[in-house]
Amino acid sequence: MSDNKIMHFNIRVYGIAINEENRILLTDEYRLGRRMTKFPGGGLEFGEGTLDCLKRECMEEFAQEIDILKHFYTTDYFQPTHLIEEPQQLISIYYMIKLKNPDILVTTTRKFDFEDKDGAQTFRWVNLKDLREDELTFPIDRKVMGMVKEDRELKI
Repeated sequence: MSDNKIMHFNIRVYGIAINEENRILLTDEYRLGRRMTKFPGGGLEFGEGTLDCLKRECMEEFAQEIDILKHFYTTDYFQPTHLIEEPQQLISIYYMIKLKNPDILVTTTRKFDFEDKDGAQTFRWVNLKDLREDELTFPIDRKVMGMVKEDRELKI
């Protein structure tokens, strides 16, 4: 971490969608000059609740209404941001979601199936049992992926 004192929070809200074939929805994106693989979602706006944020992000990212099934995890440790110049304390909130119309979601089977230009984004359904945590870009997403796998194993 840099010597700059952290003065702001950065609150992110993400959806974890797992379909009937036990595949999880991931997004590959090109933002801030780099490729990243993460869960769908994004930043909380002022005056917005976390559930409304996730619903808005899903409409913006993949034009889907969602059902929010349950809260899954909120960051419970200190995590500074890594990709923005002014460091901020990152708080990530994850919900289990279900897409209302999964059949109309445009997906690919290839990772980073786009030209590297800011804002490029594709979606993939990935078999949960084959997905390695290190395939996700961010530390919190990796932790959550491990928790999802553990949670799924307990239910089987």
